[in-house]
Amino acid sequence: MTRPPTAAQRRVIDAADPVTGRLKGTEAQLAALVRHGLAFRHARPPHDHFLTPAGHRLRDAEPVPPAPEKPSASGVFAARIGGEEDPPAAGPARVREVHSAWQGLLELRRMTNPDGATDRPCGWERAHLVQAAALALEAAGHVPAGADSERGYRVRATPQPEAVAVREPDAAALRACSVTLEAAGWQVGEYTEPRTRARYLLASPRRV
Repeated sequence: MTRPPTAAQRRVIDAADPVTGRLKGTEAQLAALVRHGLAFRHARPPHDHFLTPAGHRLRDAEPVPPAPEKPSASGVFAARIGGEEDPPAAGPARVREVHSAWQGLLELRRMTNPDGATDRPCGWERAHLVQAAALALEAAGHVPAGADSERGYRVRATPQPEAVAVREPDAAALRACSVTLEAAGWQVGEYTEPRTRARYLLASPRRV
């Protein structure tokens, strides 16, 4: 990318599907984004255009002000990572939203993994580790921790490349989180904090 996208191109980027990165715009706009390495044209019909990892990073790093922060107001989906101060309201609408996001992610795997596999994470997930792992957990029905709660899962970034930490005080619930992530295509190991002796998971996207 040698220069910033135009305002029209930026609107196309910001309007991309929050999970799959599917783009809508004029042929000229989409072709320009492809030239700049911010989008790619899928080889399979109907040959839709999608954000590349660079396009996702540009959208995530430079949100267009004054976009509302709440997912329900902005239309941008965010999985529950646990411990949020102002989480989205629970209920049937949230369940449907999470289910739709998970199905969209499976479709993104199908379209972007070289062999069309849906049983392992794709490039978007490796660029958004915490959100990807949290979506797998929330979609499977695991309960995230509240802001002041010791119960529920919390997904956090780690210094290790391509690894997130998942903490859950309840041992049985932690093991259930491990099973869910492994089924979603993650490699998972259980470890013990040396100081607190608390158990936690390290999860990384499986490549094969």
